[in-house]
Amino acid sequence: MDYGFVDCHCHISAREFDEDLEDVIQRTREAGVTTLVAVTEDVSEFPRVLQLQERHPDLLAPCFGIHPLQAGGGPGDPGSRSVKPQDLDAALPLFYEHADRLVAVGEIGLDFTPWCAPTQQDRDDQLSVFVRQLDVAKQLDLPVNVHSRSAAAVTIETMRQQGTSRALLHNFAGKPSVALEAVKAGYFLSFPPAVCRSSQRDKLIRRIPLEHICLETDAPALGIDPSVRNEPCNIHLPCRHIAALKGLSAEHVRVVTSQNAYRLFPKADRCR
Repeated sequence: MDYGFVDCHCHISAREFDEDLEDVIQRTREAGVTTLVAVTEDVSEFPRVLQLQERHPDLLAPCFGIHPLQAGGGPGDPGSRSVKPQDLDAALPLFYEHADRLVAVGEIGLDFTPWCAPTQQDRDDQLSVFVRQLDVAKQLDLPVNVHSRSAAAVTIETMRQQGTSRALLHNFAGKPSVALEAVKAGYFLSFPPAVCRSSQRDKLIRRIPLEHICLETDAPALGIDPSVRNEPCNIHLPCRHIAALKGLSAEHVRVVTSQNAYRLFPKADRCR
């Protein structure tokens, strides 16, 4: 069976794509991407990602999720704040209402970066929101698409405690020993184009079995150049980088990572 690329974690509903979205989609298809797993960060994105799926049902695989970081407190505050339990209130009914269209719950997780979660209360609130969404995923029999910055070990242990069996740890940057704990739990790890400029993750990627690796872009973020908008068509960049590190062909990495993706997100297979 022929496998195109699967972008396992992409913010295609982000406002950065508003002005030329159809051109971005066209470039995505031309790059050989057959499935875009589209994550959300807050409830305002839920309708947008469903509308995109309606326009591109053979490409878009939608997820709903509330990110551990939310937009700043109001006008004049462009920064992020740690998520609060009430941020989830409006979202919860929508998970169940649109469950048949979702391929995963995400982007969810933990971000304990000191300037994003400076207090214990912030970390407790993130954990509460994370656990509630893990429970939703379990109820709906969906995998989770997970953010774990400065919190990889806690994130993995929380999922294990909650009985989460299917998870993608996106843009994983934890220690190799922690990554292997994720592998032992049966989870997958994905890497965006930015890994091509991060030699510290080369050792990590070499240690993780290819059977537990997926590809992502995290577009519009995490491209080769931080000052340039990233797009899903750049999915070939982490593929080639991983192939070079493992001494494999890029084609082999593409096929195996896509097989991994459809195993993790079985409902996304309908996009092909």
